[in-house]
Amino acid sequence: MKFSPLGSAGDWYRLLRIDRPVGYWLLLWPTLWGLLAASGGQPSLKNSVIFILGVLLMRSAGCVINDYADRNFDPHVERTKTRPIAAGRIAPGAALIGFVVMLLAALLLVAMTSLYVVALSVVGAVLAALYPFLKRYTHFPQAWLGMAFGWGAVMAWAAETGSAFDSPIPWLLFVANVCWSLSYDTAYAFGDRADDLKIGVKSTAIWLGERAVPVVVVLGLAVMVLLALVTSLSGGFWVMVGWVAGMALQVMLSLRLLREGEAWGFSFFLKAHWVGALFALGLLLQGLFG
Repeated sequence: MKFSPLGSAGDWYRLLRIDRPVGYWLLLWPTLWGLLAASGGQPSLKNSVIFILGVLLMRSAGCVINDYADRNFDPHVERTKTRPIAAGRIAPGAALIGFVVMLLAALLLVAMTSLYVVALSVVGAVLAALYPFLKRYTHFPQAWLGMAFGWGAVMAWAAETGSAFDSPIPWLLFVANVCWSLSYDTAYAFGDRADDLKIGVKSTAIWLGERAVPVVVVLGLAVMVLLALVTSLSGGFWVMVGWVAGMALQVMLSLRLLREGEAWGFSFFLKAHWVGALFALGLLLQGLFG
């Protein structure tokens, strides 16, 4: 059967992972942390629209460049062999053009903020574009993913306040997201360890070996410590409520992972984003009722 090199709408739907929205949430929550923390829970409508649309574009672009970079690996991995590029349903060149178009659209959005935020966005674009290639060279691509996702918090803070260096909060959020990504994405990588070893791809799950589960738990708790510092600096009853709720969920997920082991890693990954959602909700409620 022959396929169009451009692919069908359904092929692009799968390539952009619209059917798997957890990745959108994992990028959205840190971005909203920065936006809400910078504005006391009351960000401007303009910045809210810009950054929410930017999250949709950048997560989709990240999926495209990831599958483009892995086009020679994915056919050999059970979980990824049916992805549109790996299966030959979308030509690599068409995917690359789509990636560039989405980056340009995101740039047009951020251009409506300030030159300062545009300059920060260049760093974000580089982080996003290089991430998929790092698994060939380092066991810590998850840390780079955390930097790419966490950069949204820095940019959002700067869009609201005019500077990324007027407070430690955006950088605490940035580091928290690096720890968070190392936690949930290592859990995600448990299921790919055998295939990754076979094809020579690196990950923290491989590097950590039998220590992986407790390290995932410790990293998740480190996120909550960093968010506790943000809470103390931000102040407010509802921010504290959001943090306490997130901490309770993080502990529950951690205990379940310790009990079930690596077999529960993918479920841990799918549920982890709710921790970020609860903290974002606390920041939002502070603006509404604080």
